[in-house]
Amino acid sequence: MVRVKAPKKDNTFFTPAKHFLVMIGVFGMIGLGVVLLKFHRQESRAFQLRTGGGMGMGMVDAHSAKYLVNKPHLVYGTAWKKDDTAKYVHDAIQAGFRFIDTACQPKHYNEKGVGFGWTSAAQELGLTRADLWIQTKFTPYSGQDPNNVPYDKHAPVADQARTSLEVSLRNLQTDYLDSWVLHSPMEHFEDTMKVWRVMEDAVDSGKTHQIGISNCYDMDVFRALYQQARVKPAVVQNRFYAETDFDTELRIFCKDRNIKYQSFWTLTANRKALASPKVIELASAKGLTAQTYMYAFLMSLGYVTPLSGTTSIQHMAQDVAVMERMQGGEELFTVTEQKEMAALLGMPGL
Repeated sequence: MVRVKAPKKDNTFFTPAKHFLVMIGVFGMIGLGVVLLKFHRQESRAFQLRTGGGMGMGMVDAHSAKYLVNKPHLVYGTAWKKDDTAKYVHDAIQAGFRFIDTACQPKHYNEKGVGFGWTSAAQELGLTRADLWIQTKFTPYSGQDPNNVPYDKHAPVADQARTSLEVSLRNLQTDYLDSWVLHSPMEHFEDTMKVWRVMEDAVDSGKTHQIGISNCYDMDVFRALYQQARVKPAVVQNRFYAETDFDTELRIFCKDRNIKYQSFWTLTANRKALASPKVIELASAKGLTAQTYMYAFLMSLGYVTPLSGTTSIQHMAQDVAVMERMQGGEELFTVTEQKEMAALLGMPGL
């Protein structure tokens, strides 16, 4: 019988070509896994931001105006940004701002840009409308560009205010405002009250959560408005500078009645003091710039909310960093330090 030899066992399964194909498959699976993991993490973060689930008090709380409204914060101001408004609002929200200020005044503001900016940033971050705080203003005809008025300039002032509100809601892509402000008192106090009644109606209907006034430097006018208002002003937004004595009497009035005082022109009008070696030294000791030291000082008072209109990504990050330190409970100012800074600015009182 002829013995037939069994064929030799082929141990060359992993030929170079096969090895190459296997490696491609392995790396492909790894790559797919990384992509899926990244997608899962993004979706998980978005879900946490929307629902507040997950980490401690919840991602949505930590990054939401709903949580921050009673904590120290800055409001991002959008004046004079024109066609770049959407970009800067988007950048500010991405950086950590959650409070936005604008006006129905095409002369100086681009409300539509604010609408595009907040909606795009919110979508990317997984935020909802309720996670942001949006304030706009009704600007009287005297403050408008006559060639670009967002309402009928011949209409009664009450109708002008109603139209302005509807235009703002459309521009801002929202069905309510967190705050609606009269940009300045009307020429006649009677007209101021006519507009205020419309604003009160807007609170009643849920179209705004609160109302306020800006550029009001006459204490008699503000006191009369407060006394006659059915819905009291929740906010006053004024320039913060020496020419008005830093609104000392008005600020005390606001502080005693739980009215938020929003400061604008905060840095521009106080450049000289902020450039002084002493302020720079005090700021540096706390790891701050003179500008963020100024913001921190005002926020530490408890009733003042400064506006920041920076267009610099770096400055946005610095602003958010000081907010987060104070929101986390860090006390950057003692009463003695507050008084020292007030003296350096020339403020008569806190």
